[in-house]
Amino acid sequence: MAKPLRLPGVEEQALLEGLGIELVRERAARRRWDRTVQKRHYLRNANLVGEQLRYVVSYQGKELALLGWNAAAWHLGAREAWIGWQEDQRRRRLHLVAQNSRFVILADRAQFPNLGTRALKLCLDRLSEDWQQVHGHPVVAVESFVDKQLFRGTVYKASNWLLLGPTSGYGRVAEDFYQLHDRPKELWVRALHPKAREWLAAAELPPELRAFEKTLPPRCEWELESLASLRARFASVSEFRKGQGKRHRIATVLTISACAKLAGVLGGYSGIASYAKNLTRPQRRALHCWYNDETGEYEVPSESCFLRVLQGVSPQQVEAVILAWQDEVLGPNTDPLVAVDGKTLKHSGVHLVGAISLPSHRCLGVEPVADKSNEIPAAQKLLERAPILPGQMVSLDALNTQHKTVARILYDRGADYLLPIKGNQEGLLKTAAQLLPESLPPSGGPD
Repeated sequence: MAKPLRLPGVEEQALLEGLGIELVRERAARRRWDRTVQKRHYLRNANLVGEQLRYVVSYQGKELALLGWNAAAWHLGAREAWIGWQEDQRRRRLHLVAQNSRFVILADRAQFPNLGTRALKLCLDRLSEDWQQVHGHPVVAVESFVDKQLFRGTVYKASNWLLLGPTSGYGRVAEDFYQLHDRPKELWVRALHPKAREWLAAAELPPELRAFEKTLPPRCEWELESLASLRARFASVSEFRKGQGKRHRIATVLTISACAKLAGVLGGYSGIASYAKNLTRPQRRALHCWYNDETGEYEVPSESCFLRVLQGVSPQQVEAVILAWQDEVLGPNTDPLVAVDGKTLKHSGVHLVGAISLPSHRCLGVEPVADKSNEIPAAQKLLERAPILPGQMVSLDALNTQHKTVARILYDRGADYLLPIKGNQEGLLKTAAQLLPESLPPSGGPD
């Protein structure tokens, strides 16, 4: 281990008053900070997880202390009890807590025993402001772990931090993964504002923090048996991927996607992936998520996995599974009306024609509009397979007022139709005027 820096002839008070602190921003300075921490910190690494900041405390150009901060631990029972927040509050507000994960004193502690507390104060005085500038939100409380087999936490105690007790013995090795170890540490915390704990546990954050509260994706509320049942249905969908590198089965990916959409998740593939991360261990097991032998955890599909599967799977096979499941849940379809309409998905350019029955809004199928085509052939193709019942009334817009479309509805499905005629459809208007009785006048004006 390198010897601590000793500054001969410098009185401690003069040094403490002349200390400066700098936020590490440049890549070269960050690499130098990492190398020094790897060399001087007892863990022999400079790994920071999630949102992070690095600081250098110096005196007249000489580096005397290094401090590293990163995202707070995902769950700590003692911290949760200290703050007093509920689980949903923790998930929405955890990013307002930061963790001091690296603290290295480079100078001789015997020569400057108060250097640690002074360096920590300089850092805490600016931490929240720097965090907001770099990561877009402030922090109102901080935490740290101390290995009691090596240290006593004197710096934190002298800086008015509170000791909450030992941890359960899990160490963070990735952003959302923890591994059991044999060295529980002591948890220290400190509020950066006198009302920080009150704010974090309140029903609503104060106005100055409200804009920084996260909106979380819905959690899966399905029973394990229901998840397993839906997954068993999707098992009939054909696998189109090659075996190499394939971790998650089609049925698992489709079931999670269906649950996410039923829960109202927005954001496309990224929204589904975020929803998947909130699945509990029992839910992941029921869905047959991939089991990682090295970590002992069930891992959920990534965003790229959802994209690949949902873009490559057979839409007709997925639709058949969903409609059969829908019929089992809702029972026989007794709706009198079927509405067929086309929509363009926002930000995607994908154009779809869908059919629903009313008033229950039961889905009857969706058909994509082919490139360089329009809704007419897509609607006709959808009418061939949609479970339209004899006697139902099928309604479409004027674009689909076509002889072939009417034949699909009337003769192939035994249903009735309700189709408007616009003023630019001169041939149809003339035919209607000749065949329809005078008691059925036009409506909607001259268009």
